[in-house]
Amino acid sequence: MKIRFLGAAGTVTGSRYLLTHEGHSLLVDCGLFQGVKNIRSRNWKPFPVDAAGLSAVVLTHAHLDHSGYLPRLMREGFDGPVWATSATRELVDILLEDSAHLQEEDARHANKYGYSKHHPAEPLYTADDVRHAMKHLRSTGFGEPFSIGPYRVTFQRAGHILGAASVCIECAGQRITFSGDLGRPDDPVMHAPEPLPDTDWLVVESTYGDRLHPEHDPFATLADIVSRTAARGGTVLLPSFAVGRAQTLMHLLATLIDERRIPDLPVFLDSPMAIDVTGVFRQYRHEHRLSQQACDRMRDAVTFTRKPEESEALAGNRYPKVIIAGAGMLNGGRILHHLLAFGADPRNTVVIAGYQAEGTRGDALLRGTRSLRIFGRDAPIGCEVAKVDGLSAHADYREILGWLRPVGRAPRRVFVTHGEATAADSLRQKLEHELGWSAVVPEQDETYVLD
Repeated sequence: MKIRFLGAAGTVTGSRYLLTHEGHSLLVDCGLFQGVKNIRSRNWKPFPVDAAGLSAVVLTHAHLDHSGYLPRLMREGFDGPVWATSATRELVDILLEDSAHLQEEDARHANKYGYSKHHPAEPLYTADDVRHAMKHLRSTGFGEPFSIGPYRVTFQRAGHILGAASVCIECAGQRITFSGDLGRPDDPVMHAPEPLPDTDWLVVESTYGDRLHPEHDPFATLADIVSRTAARGGTVLLPSFAVGRAQTLMHLLATLIDERRIPDLPVFLDSPMAIDVTGVFRQYRHEHRLSQQACDRMRDAVTFTRKPEESEALAGNRYPKVIIAGAGMLNGGRILHHLLAFGADPRNTVVIAGYQAEGTRGDALLRGTRSLRIFGRDAPIGCEVAKVDGLSAHADYREILGWLRPVGRAPRRVFVTHGEATAADSLRQKLEHELGWSAVVPEQDETYVLD
């Protein structure tokens, strides 16, 4: 058996791992490359292997850096099954549809205003491509093994977001486990990851491989930000991932309002995708910690703005309020329109509440930039930029090591992926020095023989 790293090698995005054995090839994750331009450009290159020859795709979870390349893979010739957990299948449908819509809109906008180097600008894939891709999605439950040629595949809970799984694959008398994105053991909303089983080979994420999450109370931090912004008559902008982060923020704000720790401000969820995800969140209540009552209160505390004209109306509303809108790294979505409307005013606050990949607008804000390039023009940032720690859906390095330590025997080798270069190498060193395990950070397109 061989593994080839087609993505998430030396970067925190574009998760794609190719397993091959006796003519059967299996792709674990099929993610988009995101972040800086030279990384994003990989999405437009031909897929490095024959897509038509792939036996199947297995997804760890629905985030676009793990699933967002699927429609393009179909264009490249793949026509096989795509396996995921039930909740992941629901979320992939929502995320891919939104991704296609944003790409089509960006292409139209670029063609209208002429700021693309390509004439005409085209989307990576369309809504029609997504509908075709979704016909190939197959779902199964956690702990229910299924077979793909010589591979026996089992999903186990990884925390992180709804449906997120670690993937255990048995083949030729060996087992390789892909951690997927690991959640936190004490996440306020999601359950902890299930224990790692004994495995011969391990592919582990390292998003926070060089960092520890601060011990700050996110409730207290968010309460302070909202209260001081409201006191000066401002609006709070919360860029948010539609899956997981938006629902956590809704829960926090509803709790703070009920406990009278913040003013009873209007809270708007301005993201059709996050609104749809909230419905899935309620449908799969057994996959998270919130009670039915908490889910109902989270929904009732927030006004959903689905239509474009409702979103546009918020820009003209100068009363204190909170707007939750995508995207979480400010790399698209309605939050950009709200930044144009509210970002220059010092009364307002934009709140960064999660990991920001290098090269994204969110990363630039945290580094102190006072101007962002939005829709082909420079937008001044005069508002307060604040940060809420403790809301990451990713385990930090101490939590990753805590997930690994109880395993019965050490893997023969650990492949450290899905992290920036410094984070990945830092986790590699910790695995070697603290656990005594053999670990390596693979390079893009590198192949290893597993025997």
